[in-house]
Amino acid sequence: MAIHSKFEGLFQPFQLGNLTLPNRIIFPPMGLEVCEGGVPGEEAADYYARRAQGGASLVITEGVYIDHMSSGDNPLLGRFHGEDAYEGWRNVATKVHAAGGFTVPELWHVGLIFSGPDLLAGGDIKFRPELGQVSPSGFIAPGKKVCDGMTQAQIDEVIEAYGRGCDKALELGFDGVEVHGAHGYLPDQFLWKETNHRTDKYGGSPRARGQFAAEVVAECKRRLKPGMPVIFRTSFWKMVNYDAMLADTPQELEELLGPLVDAGVDMFDCSQRRFWEPTFAGSDLNLAGWVKKVTGVPTMTVGSIGLDCDLLASLGDQQTANCNLESLDQLMERFDRGDFDLVGVGRSMIAEPDWPQYVRRGELDQLKPFSVNVMANALLPETIVTERAKTKA
Repeated sequence: MAIHSKFEGLFQPFQLGNLTLPNRIIFPPMGLEVCEGGVPGEEAADYYARRAQGGASLVITEGVYIDHMSSGDNPLLGRFHGEDAYEGWRNVATKVHAAGGFTVPELWHVGLIFSGPDLLAGGDIKFRPELGQVSPSGFIAPGKKVCDGMTQAQIDEVIEAYGRGCDKALELGFDGVEVHGAHGYLPDQFLWKETNHRTDKYGGSPRARGQFAAEVVAECKRRLKPGMPVIFRTSFWKMVNYDAMLADTPQELEELLGPLVDAGVDMFDCSQRRFWEPTFAGSDLNLAGWVKKVTGVPTMTVGSIGLDCDLLASLGDQQTANCNLESLDQLMERFDRGDFDLVGVGRSMIAEPDWPQYVRRGELDQLKPFSVNVMANALLPETIVTERAKTKA
């Protein structure tokens, strides 16, 4: 199949640990809240497999709660503990492989960021002491302390829970793991100085704030087979502060992430709301560009790829994120100059599972906008979605 010259770079192979990805397009974690009781059903497995069939070289599952009492409690989001959930995730891995893709689960501990029915749509962040919630220093938001910080025993328990998640990922047939260390969840609460006020080895300097995340990565590397990739998702924005700065300078970012590099992280999944926005003044490098520059580790850029607004806007007053094909020129300019190695395409691939194939052929007129209705229909068979569209027309 001919490749449109503009997008040729996206369709070159890439070595991620022991995985040879056939192209640079990844389907990133996107929580749909469809796992009844935390268990992914057949429809969820088909949904993930369809994105692999459409051309994503690696499919990352939605965040899955690790086996710890306070990792998370949304009954519609996936859990990574319990035999019923394990069998559901085994089916996901099997179907994605059958569709020709690689897949990893995103291991998740929310720390103090428990939400109402839909945090992105304005739900409240709740402190749930009855669940034994943990955090580095007890801050649910900057300046708002609700509990004591974690003891060393509690830290060790959580790291062990990540390790058990890796054991199960290996057993269930996954190809590696991603650690959710972004958006203000537990590892990010250690990384961010506004929520980490510790004075022991886990707090103070940027390098010390990176220690917990590094120990999680090291435990994941220890539990997986040699060469299986460990990906770490990071972000500046938080659920409690969309304008947060994880680091004030590139030097601070380098020091913060250095321990993860030493621990052997294979790739950074760099979450932004809008990939085209610069991270630091004086340079147009985005987050993935800066992380690659200061760590030397491969990075994936994420954030409104091919769309005109971010996830939070499209679920708020603006119900639809329209296609922004001009932004793909900017994406390729950044990619071709080596800012980042991989591209995470989430909402655009929910709207159009064959997004990689259309882009490969330069058939950009076939790409579709994203809307809340698209999200709601994501797990339905395409024949039903088509018939519904005909009825509404």
